Amino acid sequence: MEINAIIAGRVRELRDAQGWSLDALAERSAVSRSNISLIERGQSSPTATVLDKLATALKVPLASLFEQSVAPAAEPSPVSRAAEQPVWTDPASKHIRRHLSPAARSPIQLVEVRFPAGRRVDYDTSSRHAQIFQQVWLLEGAMEITVGETRWRLEAGDCLAMRLDCPTAFRNPTRKAARYLVALTHPPSMNGPTDDRQRDCAPRRHK
Repeated sequence: MEINAIIAGRVRELRDAQGWSLDALAERSAVSRSNISLIERGQSSPTATVLDKLATALKVPLASLFEQSVAPAAEPSPVSRAAEQPVWTDPASKHIRRHLSPAARSPIQLVEVRFPAGRRVDYDTSSRHAQIFQQVWLLEGAMEITVGETRWRLEAGDCLAMRLDCPTAFRNPTRKAARYLVALTHPPSMNGPTDDRQRDCAPRRHK
């Protein structure tokens, strides 16, 4: 299935599950009603920033917007074949996301990202109601990742853990493309209020 069609179906499916109108999702996400309508009809190529706003409002990880819907009577496959994995390119930063996880229900989602040299993308995830944990394992190249007011530089082999309750930014400061694996977990039992002791938005020195 074409990637914009997958995103369209998922946004519409998640919005319907909340019982929200287009106007309600627009108000909660700060994405215009007309833009959401175009996305749900598969007639728009939204940026990563726009998709992140929608995912935040819908209380799901960004990666969930790339999952292919499964018929209610069907048994989701525990295998994700490479040739069938959804691949999406951000029209703004040109970074490429490959959704690796199978359709079978799991609290863990895996995503492979190829990030072009000199590009940057910003996510405002500070208003999430659900607790989403993420680890980034750098496979090739180098990346600067800002979590709140803390900036980390990762080289190949480095791994960074974070919780998506702060604004984050991904930047490739080099002249070579980077590649990294993202692992996300969205435990249903951990959707309660944020514990300030676990927050990582406080200023720190740059690493």
